[in-house]
Amino acid sequence: MASMNEVAKRAGVSIATVSRVLNNSESVNEETRMKILKAIKELKYQPSRVAKRLRSKSGAGNLLGVLIPDIQNPFYVDVLRGIEDVAYQNNYVIIMCNFSQDEKKEAMYLEILESEAIDGLIAAPAHEDDQRVKKIVRNGLPVVCVDRGLKGMDVDVVWVNNLESAYQAVSFMIEKGYKRIAHIGGLPTIPSSRLRLEGYRNAMQDHGLELDENLIIQGDSSYASGMQVTEKLLNMKNPPDALFTGNNLITLGALEVINGRKLQIPKDIAVLGFDDMNWSNALNPPLTAVRQPAYEIGKRAGELLIQRIKDPKRPCIHMTLNSELKVRHSC
Repeated sequence: MASMNEVAKRAGVSIATVSRVLNNSESVNEETRMKILKAIKELKYQPSRVAKRLRSKSGAGNLLGVLIPDIQNPFYVDVLRGIEDVAYQNNYVIIMCNFSQDEKKEAMYLEILESEAIDGLIAAPAHEDDQRVKKIVRNGLPVVCVDRGLKGMDVDVVWVNNLESAYQAVSFMIEKGYKRIAHIGGLPTIPSSRLRLEGYRNAMQDHGLELDENLIIQGDSSYASGMQVTEKLLNMKNPPDALFTGNNLITLGALEVINGRKLQIPKDIAVLGFDDMNWSNALNPPLTAVRQPAYEIGKRAGELLIQRIKDPKRPCIHMTLNSELKVRHSC
C-alpha cells in the first residue's frame, strides 16, 4: 500500500499539506488540493483508520466492534444484520469477532478491537460477570450488550423477557396435555439460560406438575449438547413426552436424534424451541417456537450505541423487546 510520504512526493508537497487535504482543511489552495487528490487516486492511497482517528478533532474513526459468542447460531446472524444495517446508514464500519464461547478467544478479540481504536462495542458477553467487558466499560468506551447483561454494571442492554417467554411456552405445552416436559438448557453461566430455566420451573409449578430434576439438563448451548442430552433423555426408563429446548442449536441437535430414532413428532414426542428459525416452516412437522426479534435487537443495539457515542453521559437504557410464540405442528 502507498504511504502518505509517497503521495507527498508524487504531488510535490509536504506530508503536512497532504494531511491538511485529508482533513478537508481550507488552508490549502485549490491547485495544490487537486494535485494531491490526483496523486491519491493514482497511487490508490487509503488513509489508515487509526491515523485518521489521531488526526481527527473528535477522535472518531467510524469503526464499531461486535463481539458474539457463536456465529453458527442463526439468532446472532440476524442480530448482526440489524447492527450492520444501522452502522452502514450512519457511516460506520463493523469488525465482527466470534469467540465461540471461549474466554481466551474473547480476551484476544477484545485486545484486537481496542488496538483498532473502535468508537464503540456491541457485545454478548461470555457471562454476566465478564471482567474483560466490564473493564472496557469502566475505561469509558461506549458499550451496548445484547441478549446478556453485565451484573453490577450500568450499561445499555437490548434483550427479550426470557423468563416470561419461557413461562408462556411451557404453559402452552402443558395446556396441550404434556406432563413430562424436559428442558434442555444452555450454559448456566449465561443469564438468558437461567431465566429460561426459571420460566420453565415456574410454569410447571404453577400448573401443579411435579418437577422431575432428571428432566432438567443444562448443556453448553451447542448443537452437540442438544444431541447428547436428547440421547440421555430418550434412554430413560420413563422418557419425557415433550422437549423444551433452550436455543435453536440445541433444537437442531435434538431433532437430529429424534429423527435418527424414527420417532414421530408430536405423536411420540413434542418439541418446542426457544428461538425460531427462518426454515422452521420447512421442517416436518413445522416447528413450534419462541421467536425473538433478533434483527430488531441488533438494530436497536446499533442505534443505542451510536446515541451513546454522541452523548456518553446519557442515562443507560435496558430495552426489553417482545417475543412471539409461533404455534405450528411440533407441539
